[in-house]
Amino acid sequence: MEFKLQAKFKPTGDQPQAIKKLTTNILAGSRHNVLLGVTGSGKTFSIANVIEKVQRPTLIISPNKTLAAQLYQEFKDFFPENAVHYFVSYYDYYQPEAYLPQTDTYIEKDAKINEQINHLRHSTLQDLSQKKDVIVVASVSCIYGLGNPENYQKVS
Repeated sequence: MEFKLQAKFKPTGDQPQAIKKLTTNILAGSRHNVLLGVTGSGKTFSIANVIEKVQRPTLIISPNKTLAAQLYQEFKDFFPENAVHYFVSYYDYYQPEAYLPQTDTYIEKDAKINEQINHLRHSTLQDLSQKKDVIVVASVSCIYGLGNPENYQKVS
């Protein structure tokens, strides 16, 4: 399935130039591209236009879960017919192990995993191995320790 952007507005201001430049760079093989802009300048909409033009699976990395959730919802609205996924750390709580030498106290590692988010992560990886029209909105901390992609392809 193709990426099909659904929006009630068109690019304005600097957006058309940014969309054209990013699209040209990506189609020319540039693997690393960055779009910079102030809050509210239309970066998300610009990237949505680029995704529609290049027709490639896309990873959007956010600095935190809160912004990732906002971006996820915006991309779901822009691409309701495509696979848009929310991919964040599955920990509701994480306490790394620690040692406090002042009191000779050892604190064990403790964690609580959110099973719903864990399920979303597995759905994301499954779609990535099976579909071409996938947008993943992820927090930066979740991309570590995912394992071997071949394992998902074997199970799929």
